[in-house]
Amino acid sequence: MSLTRRGFLQFGLGATLAGVASGLGFSLEKAVAKAAAFKLQWTKQTTSICCYCAVGCGLIVSTATEKHPAGAGKVINVEGDPEHPINEGSLCAKGASMWQLTANAQRPPKPLYRAPHATEWKEVEWDWALKRIARLVKDTRDKTFQAKNAAGEVVNRTEGMASFGSAAFDNEECWAYQAVMRSLGLVFIEHQARL
Repeated sequence: MSLTRRGFLQFGLGATLAGVASGLGFSLEKAVAKAAAFKLQWTKQTTSICCYCAVGCGLIVSTATEKHPAGAGKVINVEGDPEHPINEGSLCAKGASMWQLTANAQRPPKPLYRAPHATEWKEVEWDWALKRIARLVKDTRDKTFQAKNAAGEVVNRTEGMASFGSAAFDNEECWAYQAVMRSLGLVFIEHQARL
């Protein structure tokens, strides 16, 4: 038998590919599926929207119930919502790390407040913070509200406050948010998706 150069290269290439395939665990045997423990057992799934940018990708947030070993209320998993029309289940790197917002030990558990002219922040209770915000909004609106302009036309507005945000809202939430802001008389309302 004579071996040509072409035959030698074909044999060598075939042997190399066979060796690589067997080394990678390639097998023609029947595969057997084994069930793994379901990581979302004893969790409650809730839909949400990613807060990082203005795209508004849909999320499924899995929160532990009373039976879960991690304890009730803890976020176990966050993943893309395959039924959401925007992202159809996919998430960017920021959205995929969303669960770290709740699992971050460095995140303050309570609101922080810095009094006027103070240099230090202090922890306050949520009830106090929300009442303080409501009081400041009411006081600012009362001080700066204009029922009529210089020409005597009815304007019912306040130029002492502005709104900036709401990037992760869907259309219905944006409508409700705009309705609240307009009912306060705000004129300067900006949506951060446009920036």
